[in-house]
Amino acid sequence: MNWFPLWNSLRISAISTLLTFFGGIWAAHRIARAPRLLKGVLDTVLTLPLVLPPTVIGFFILITLGPKGPVGALAKAWFDWTITMRWQASVIAVTIVTFPLMYRTVRAAFDAFDRDLIYAGQTLGLGDGYLFWRVLLPNCRDALLAGAVLSFARGLGEYGATSMVSGYIAGRTATISMSVAYFWQIGQDAEAFFWVGVNLVISLTVMVTVNLLEKRRSA
Repeated sequence: MNWFPLWNSLRISAISTLLTFFGGIWAAHRIARAPRLLKGVLDTVLTLPLVLPPTVIGFFILITLGPKGPVGALAKAWFDWTITMRWQASVIAVTIVTFPLMYRTVRAAFDAFDRDLIYAGQTLGLGDGYLFWRVLLPNCRDALLAGAVLSFARGLGEYGATSMVSGYIAGRTATISMSVAYFWQIGQDAEAFFWVGVNLVISLTVMVTVNLLEKRRSA
């Protein structure tokens, strides 16, 4: 059994989750303090990938990072490096697809946080950095973990955008979801069902973890 699709899926999801984790926290914290009109516009833009079809996201990535796109053409001319059709392109796609999950989860936690704790800390002379790292984030840690877990699970199951920007190349770009589709298309049902089973086990584990975190938050 070739376990590369599992390893590649875990690698892509782990890197993208790391990016969305810190990016989502930063964006949620900054936008929460923005003027109402600007906040509404930024909320809409950052949440848009949540409702767009993954293939549309993949299309925009291709026309931007592909060999004929503005960024892809520069990468090819300056470094002789093609961004698409590599597993790294899937990291970009999964990061864009999963970012709204992390961002919205963190925004909700920040909005529900008792701001009186921040105001009390400010009256004691505590700096914004201290209050952010030692007061706000620790009190929202369950939400942060839930957002990260959801983003990781969504990344493992991503197919539309990743298949467009990376394609299915055995041993190089193949993921669990791509393997399911590939083996089903060529009539290797047993292989397809195997990867379906792997995905189900991971997904069930993730949902149990999220439910446990939600119970801790409501306790």
